Amino acid sequence: MDKRWRLKPQPSDEQTAALAASLKVERVLARLLVQRGIETYEQAKNFFHPDLNDLHDPFLMKDMDKAVSRIQHALDNREGILVYGDYDVDGTTAVSMVYSFFKRFYPKVRTYIPDRNNEGYGVSFQGIDYARENGCRLIIALDCGIKADKEIEYAREKGIDIIICDHHRPSDTLPAATAVLDPKRPDCPYPFKELSGCGVGVKLIQAVCKSKGWNDKAVINSYLDLVAVSIGADIVPIVDENRILAYFGLKKLNSNPCPGIKAFNIFSKKRVFNISDVIFVIAPRINAAGRINRGIHAVELLTARNEVVAKEIAIEIDTLNAERKELDAATTEEALRMLEGKKLDDDFCIVIYNPSWHKGVIGIVASRLVEHFYRPVMVFTKTGEGQISASARSMHGFDIYNAIERCQDITEQFGGHKYAAGLTLKEENFEVFKKRINDIAREAILPEMRTPVIEVDTEIRLSEITPHFLRTLKKFAPFGPGNNSPIFMARGLKDNGWGKAVGKGGQHLKLTLMEADGEPGGRTYDAIGFNLGGKKDLVGDGKRFKAVFCIEENEYQGRTSPQIRLKDIQPDSPDDPPFPDPDPETIPVES
Repeated sequence: MDKRWRLKPQPSDEQTAALAASLKVERVLARLLVQRGIETYEQAKNFFHPDLNDLHDPFLMKDMDKAVSRIQHALDNREGILVYGDYDVDGTTAVSMVYSFFKRFYPKVRTYIPDRNNEGYGVSFQGIDYARENGCRLIIALDCGIKADKEIEYAREKGIDIIICDHHRPSDTLPAATAVLDPKRPDCPYPFKELSGCGVGVKLIQAVCKSKGWNDKAVINSYLDLVAVSIGADIVPIVDENRILAYFGLKKLNSNPCPGIKAFNIFSKKRVFNISDVIFVIAPRINAAGRINRGIHAVELLTARNEVVAKEIAIEIDTLNAERKELDAATTEEALRMLEGKKLDDDFCIVIYNPSWHKGVIGIVASRLVEHFYRPVMVFTKTGEGQISASARSMHGFDIYNAIERCQDITEQFGGHKYAAGLTLKEENFEVFKKRINDIAREAILPEMRTPVIEVDTEIRLSEITPHFLRTLKKFAPFGPGNNSPIFMARGLKDNGWGKAVGKGGQHLKLTLMEADGEPGGRTYDAIGFNLGGKKDLVGDGKRFKAVFCIEENEYQGRTSPQIRLKDIQPDSPDDPPFPDPDPETIPVES
């Protein structure tokens, strides 16, 4: 699939030069900093050296005082507390963290993760019944609950109070819970809105610690590996508090992870884990428990103190993850076959349904189809008598949550974020919903939006990629939304003659890059372009080309070296015009 390259707004030369001089860094790095809102020495210092003391006061969050007061009442009266959470990574890490915190000083605490297939997402009636049967008068609901109006009313009838700790977008009216902690609620003054569900749990722990006069920073540091996993898995912006939490969470993950994560036996294969490893190595394993079996197994793993027990659970979960991979691949293949040969030009949102698909993998399948077709996708499966549920995933620029919200008169329930959501319908409404969601997508998705865009941070020359540059660039991590690994564009490149297509069917492109007009014997850079094997002819026979890429570290046989990860390549010539200006609708960085 062809891609458009688009240069992000560039700061002024004066602003770049001033910051570069102040920090004693290359101008290209100063440009990257200004693009990230870092314009002064002090801001750069805070960016490169995160500090737990810069976390916001948890009592700035609406209802935090109510939550702490109700928890203290439970502790004083020896009430049972049920720590309840979603079955995904964010939910299970949050439950594991909050449960482990209370268990340190209070014995009457239990955990509950709803069954994906039998109970579905969020606070369930079965979970409330479990709380009542086990003498729990207080439920702390993590990563869920913001739309659980009926369930919370049911809990109140049973004499059970609920504290909601959620980060999803609320409806116009909030549930009548004892406390509703959600930075996205409109009346919440909390200064950072993009915490993960586990991140909201961290704020609750901080608040309880402060109310007791405990060292909250020391306490939460014990759990930051779990928080880092939640931040990576839930794809929340790694800025503000999330950057601080992810930074220290990765430090703990790499130095002293909890026995459950350590039990996966993945650390011997890589020296330093980053957010990308969290997303692609750790999170899928934890998620497998909730996708294929029961999410409570993930909690059992992450709360295990005994390494032998943790290892046994990790082996079971690794087996589930292997099963999940097979199921994911088979379902994706089946979905592609279902769409094969169909005219999809008028389908601005692909909506498909198969009653036999496993609910645990439809989210992964939806993501795969977005990659393949580059348009919003909803994958439905049967989840009950006359009911079907979907995982929805979107492409850049289309708010899938808002689109579903416009159809709420025919949905049974829905929730989520801008680019990922879930919903349930009556089966009889499927065709009506499919048409309406496509009409909404057709209105919103402009023709140019149907071509993937590579947002380029800035232009660079290969000769600027020096050891000092690489050391400083490394300090930009942890990378993720809001602070993605910078994407560079370089012109006038050529391969040293050893470039080749590699992998199954020559799917990938492996090159050794050099500047076409550089000095003989000049510096070269190893480069890999995944799924770019079809562009091999653009680089052969000494042809000039330009490329967009990010720079990463490659580990091989215990050695680490810089490697260029190619995103795309195009033909180049000395007569090519300069890089196009940013799109007119983008707002330039103020100087």
